Amino acid sequence: MDLTAEPRVLVIGLDPRRVPGPWDPEPVVAGIERGLAKFAEHGVGVETCLIGLDGSDDVEAVVGSALRAHPWECVTVGGGLRHSDEQAELLELVVNLVRRYAPAAAIAFNSAPDDTYEAAARWIE
Repeated sequence: MDLTAEPRVLVIGLDPRRVPGPWDPEPVVAGIERGLAKFAEHGVGVETCLIGLDGSDDVEAVVGSALRAHPWECVTVGGGLRHSDEQAELLELVVNLVRRYAPAAAIAFNSAPDDTYEAAARWIE
């Protein structure tokens, strides 16, 4: 990631290493890394806010703090929050936090961790 570029995009999603279940999170971790690398390739600053489903996060506090950290042009919400009926309340919370703390930011949705830049680019370029 380009740490010198002013952050313009916040990516909110699930931390794959803290999603319970019998599964291998490493392919998702690698996909997130590939997706974030595209921001650096395009000179766009990005930060992530990854939350766990293991109960270790105060989601409202963690996401609210990330949203207040910068004036975001775009907030991208990851598919892990959207693709499960079990996460409907969590998705509602995240979207309403974005509305409250970053009302001027566009909201984007990626299809996969690899295309996070493309989702944000629809709204910032």
